Amino acid sequence: MIRIRGPIHRAPVLLLALMFAAAASGRAQEKRPLTFVDLMQFRQIENTVLSRDGDWVAFTASPDRGDTEVIVRSADGDTRYVLPLGSRPRISADGRWVAARRNPSFEETAKGIDVPKTGLLLLDTSTGSIVELDRVRAFAFSEDGAWLAIHHFEQEDTAEAEDWWEGNEDEGNAVTKLVLRRLDGDAEIELDAVSSFAFDSTGRYIAYAVADTASDGDQLYVRDLRTGNFSDTVLEQQPGHFANFAWSSSGSLAYTAAVEDDEEEEPGAAALKIWDGDRAWPAVDSMETPEGWYIPSENRLSWSDDGERLFFGVRPEDDGDGEGEGEEEEEEEFDPYDTEEILEGREVDVWHWNDPLINPNQKENWEEQQERTYLAVYHVDDRRAVRLASQALWINNVPENPRVALATDPTPYMKERTWAGVFVDAYVVDLEDGTPHLVGERMQPGGSSTVRGWTGRREIQQSLSPEARYLIYYSEGNYHLYETQSGETRNLTHDVPVSFADVDHDYPSARPGYGVGGWVDGERAVLIHDKYDVWQFPTNGGEPVNLTRGEGRAARKIYRVLRVDRDQESFPRNSTVYLTSFDEARKNFGFYSTRADRGGLELLLEDDKKFEFLARAEDADVYLFTREDYDEFPDLWVSRAGFDRPSKITDVNPQIEEFAWGHSMLIEYESLDGITLHGAVILPGDYEEGVTYPVLTYFYRFFSQRLHEFNEPVINHRPSFPVYASNGYIVFLPDVRFEVGRPGQSALKSVVPGVRKLVELGLADPDRLGLHGHSWSGYTTAFIVTQTDIFAAAVAGAPVSNMTSAYGGIRWGSGLARQFQYEMGQSRLSGSLWEARQDYIENSPLFYADRMNTPLLIMHGDEDEAVPWYQSIEYYLALRRNGKNAIFLQYRGEPHHPREYANKLDYSIRMRQFFDHYLKGSPAPGWMTEGVPYNGND
Repeated sequence: MIRIRGPIHRAPVLLLALMFAAAASGRAQEKRPLTFVDLMQFRQIENTVLSRDGDWVAFTASPDRGDTEVIVRSADGDTRYVLPLGSRPRISADGRWVAARRNPSFEETAKGIDVPKTGLLLLDTSTGSIVELDRVRAFAFSEDGAWLAIHHFEQEDTAEAEDWWEGNEDEGNAVTKLVLRRLDGDAEIELDAVSSFAFDSTGRYIAYAVADTASDGDQLYVRDLRTGNFSDTVLEQQPGHFANFAWSSSGSLAYTAAVEDDEEEEPGAAALKIWDGDRAWPAVDSMETPEGWYIPSENRLSWSDDGERLFFGVRPEDDGDGEGEGEEEEEEEFDPYDTEEILEGREVDVWHWNDPLINPNQKENWEEQQERTYLAVYHVDDRRAVRLASQALWINNVPENPRVALATDPTPYMKERTWAGVFVDAYVVDLEDGTPHLVGERMQPGGSSTVRGWTGRREIQQSLSPEARYLIYYSEGNYHLYETQSGETRNLTHDVPVSFADVDHDYPSARPGYGVGGWVDGERAVLIHDKYDVWQFPTNGGEPVNLTRGEGRAARKIYRVLRVDRDQESFPRNSTVYLTSFDEARKNFGFYSTRADRGGLELLLEDDKKFEFLARAEDADVYLFTREDYDEFPDLWVSRAGFDRPSKITDVNPQIEEFAWGHSMLIEYESLDGITLHGAVILPGDYEEGVTYPVLTYFYRFFSQRLHEFNEPVINHRPSFPVYASNGYIVFLPDVRFEVGRPGQSALKSVVPGVRKLVELGLADPDRLGLHGHSWSGYTTAFIVTQTDIFAAAVAGAPVSNMTSAYGGIRWGSGLARQFQYEMGQSRLSGSLWEARQDYIENSPLFYADRMNTPLLIMHGDEDEAVPWYQSIEYYLALRRNGKNAIFLQYRGEPHHPREYANKLDYSIRMRQFFDHYLKGSPAPGWMTEGVPYNGND
């Protein structure tokens, strides 16, 4: 057990650090500190869309607190339009029109009285004129951009304050007025009592269902929008429930048709129907599905690109015993000793030791399981349906290829999910007859310790070639090529002298791979990443080629394939392949290119910044991306092919220039194990050479890559870096290298030497050092302060304090047991509680509470779905019993990350007051000195 005590002594100043800081000091003078109120007004860019021709960009500018607006910019930067209260913009196919949701004002929603329904804002980019429409629940452009469909709300006056947002979402089969507006003229068509609608892929047709006021069903129509009289075709005259419209590329319409179940008063089993332009005919009748299965009305239909296959969902029938259904119960004489009647009021769950899934996990996923559909395919030419998935065999993605679908079977490994995480058997399923073919057994999806739900939805690392002749999958440190026709498998990477398994993976679970970059020349070759470089592996067994020629490994620069066209499956043989880059030493980003046929590297754009690619215009070589730095907001930039002549087109937060934001720099140091580590250092906005500052250290795992990252401008459970930097703090973001079996000690041995380095550089005051962490780093913070006294104050959010009791807890958000994350995941212990008992004790802060001397603020929400909040209670009670300076903030009704704005602000203020007192000598507020007695409120 390593314990660090005693003072820190300052060594000579590094010249480079002081030169950088001195330059920052001159730029920062006469700028003011950032307050929480200032932070609330900073805006983020959301819902960004790029027009098909690349001429227009639209996005939502969303403040942390206040009114949103949609901003529309021309790609040349010359034109700017603003849609007040707008959000979620869409651009028409011809780029002339921008439509956006119009929200109620923030004041209206905050007051919660007579909150109006959402509306619509329609901008003509050629003139700048804006049309406003009230009470719009949904809208859509036709694919050719000629029409706008506007689906209205019913005519009640207002929405309830608490559900104004949810109430304005598309409400499924709500029966309201639909308006079709011709955008290049005055034509406008009103259709009453429409429940659902969908444009086809050409913009010629719109399908819509109309409620039949004389019955409980709908009638279905298709309207031809290109004829002068706007003729309607009646597809279904008999009242029914028509939904799940899906248009093929050839103009065929698929939909489900159902009748209402008399008992449930909901649509019952449906039929799958297709309209081919001449007539509507039943593709799969509700009576034609396999025995024990039916087509539910809640469905999702999807055509293949060639229109030859239609995918839909089926569901197993409920096998309930049906006892007593439809029978009238006779009134019986009251018997106070009737045990069967008494037991009808019992509420008990039986947890059996051999249940495949533990009871909370079953409960959490019950509703999803009941609503789940299983993929089937209808072959149009043969008029034949095939069920592909089953209750054991899961297919999560609709295949685009004509041969097979990828499937996984998690059922053999359900029970051990409790302690070992997710494993699956992988299959390919033949689309012709539904036959599954085993690819690999006991494969582990991904490599992270986070698992969602019980369904095994996290994808295993695999990629199908465009025509599905080959499947690439990762297993046991290597990538394998599976031939779907022969069933043969070849190991592609085992003879290559580099690792394709994550060398930085420091969890007990198997190392994941670095991923597949795509295919070349159809299916001739596949691109696979190692840590640094991009390799091309021929599918015919030829020698692999390092496309980046080893330059990534030589320079410690990580290259990754960038698919600028997101639906692109394969790169032509002689094409340019774009790459992203990340420099491990400098922590900067860039864009490069290589050639699919001969490799090599060409620099396109690189700077001491962070870049993030967003989109390429569908019909033009226009690229949209963001550029950011610690002190540079990630505004939007556009460029031409090859990222040529990039230009900035937005300035969403110009007020940043008002504040003493500070600047970032990088330091290098060694852990106590002699491992070279990096840390990002944010110097205060008023930095002066020779002055030492209080330091707030914030960490998790690898954080030095945030050197050029703009801190999210919001109030939440994290300390806002610019708030602290502009108020005289250094913020330190160190890397942490973990060791399996010693997670607490690993954090200690990584963080403390980084803090010591800041003191040696003459930047940090050794008596004013603070530490903050949340969740996993909340735990490591709670542990570190039991092993060292160098920190003057610490904040631990949602920490685990006792690994022995946390091991036996439940993650209530998923219903999963917590055991897997200790044995295989983030908690990084070397076995079960009984195999590694001493690890559990030695890494638990609770057992060293008597040694903790650092003032500690603990925060936890009492409805935390990830970390049981009693972990904070255990730690608080242990510290209290030992007379230690600890304060516990319990936020009522809050999950793992506080959501209520009042609670987020309260925590941010108290955190700042806590650090200001212990690190800057500010007076302590009353809640710190006297506490806050219970006043009778819940």
